[in-house]
Amino acid sequence: MLDLAFVRANLPQVEEKLRARGADPSVLADFATLDAERRTAITDAETLKAQRNALSAEFGKLKREGADTTSISEKSNALKAQTEALEAAASAADDKLRDLLIALPNLPQDSVPAGKSEHDNVLAKTWGEPTNLPNAKPHWELGVDLGILDFDRAAKISGSRFVVHFGSGARLERALANFMLDLHTREHGYAEVLPPTMVNSKSLFGTGQLPKFAEDLFHCDDKGSYTPGEFQDSDHWLIPTAEVPVTNLFRDETIDLTKGPISFCAYTSCYRSEAGSYGKDVRGMIRQHQFQKVELVKFTRPEDSTLQHEQLTRDAETVLERLELPYRRMLLCTGDMGFSSSKTYDLEVWLPGQQTYREISSCSNFESFQARRANIRYKPEGAKKSEYVHTLNGSGLAVGRTYLAILENYQQADGSIRVPEVLVPYMAGETVISKQSLGRAL
Repeated sequence: MLDLAFVRANLPQVEEKLRARGADPSVLADFATLDAERRTAITDAETLKAQRNALSAEFGKLKREGADTTSISEKSNALKAQTEALEAAASAADDKLRDLLIALPNLPQDSVPAGKSEHDNVLAKTWGEPTNLPNAKPHWELGVDLGILDFDRAAKISGSRFVVHFGSGARLERALANFMLDLHTREHGYAEVLPPTMVNSKSLFGTGQLPKFAEDLFHCDDKGSYTPGEFQDSDHWLIPTAEVPVTNLFRDETIDLTKGPISFCAYTSCYRSEAGSYGKDVRGMIRQHQFQKVELVKFTRPEDSTLQHEQLTRDAETVLERLELPYRRMLLCTGDMGFSSSKTYDLEVWLPGQQTYREISSCSNFESFQARRANIRYKPEGAKKSEYVHTLNGSGLAVGRTYLAILENYQQADGSIRVPEVLVPYMAGETVISKQSLGRAL
């Protein structure tokens, strides 16, 4: 959420940046009027309170003297009624301003390129040469032929956009998660956390998914019920990413950043409805309703967030480099950024079976946008008041997409899959995934 005082002081700049994001700045048309009404009502209410306090003192004096206090009581009651009306008006204007601010996306940093869609994103870096394999197959053919992926049985038990992993395929998924967690905790300094994968609506509000993106989420049919605009503790949602529970660990808290940023990594299942993506990437494992991901989350001081954003992105890139998977880093333009982000890098891995790059990680700096919604603060050294932290996160990596990238990049002429060297210890020494029958003992 944007800062009310900042919007007030920089309204033309805010409108310009919203326009650059493809948002309609007309949503701010009533901002100045509502803000003026709110501030006037607050000022007038305080004036009347002061007058009522003066009457109270006079009332006490007359009471002690035994004089008639009827007139003063009537004036005091009238002032009380006027004050309550002004306070109600200020509260109503405050609610409208809050609703307006809640609906606004974050503002892009000046370093973010202007653009309308993914076609305007800027190539920031490439690593490795795209694998050029003759007769390369996509992962959905490779996995089914090897007997390690089963989309049909998954559809039978759950519906479309699910998959069952068997044998060495299931082990590969587990190996990837363990490798990523070990890398981030042992070398990159993240603390591992295992959070709940069901959260309440207050948590989803804090990170920016609610209320705008409710249709992208899975809501649990429990005793709680979700009403748009009301963010409760009693209803539950399946998480779309571990960003939600991990960021909300510190909701309504003041944290200590005197020793530097706090960095967490978390391995969880994630759930997305993929609303609006019908007909797009329906084959294979690109857009699943359930998938596993290792998430990286950082809490930093504002002056550190730019550097930490670069570091977090490098931490995610290291996973791809250790696996020797060609990738590129894209700087997203203003029109392709997420709602809460002020700057985002997408990492895209090369998939020879599809002859294209696909997103495998999105690394974002949210500045104080999420912290303001979730009320996460820190106290700068020597300061009297606390300030909002900056939050950052990124996939480190999406396990399923890393899995399919390995199938496509490490496929052999006979249809087997060579296991990346760095994963062999996590695969119990298995170096090649060959065709296996259902239920084969490993």
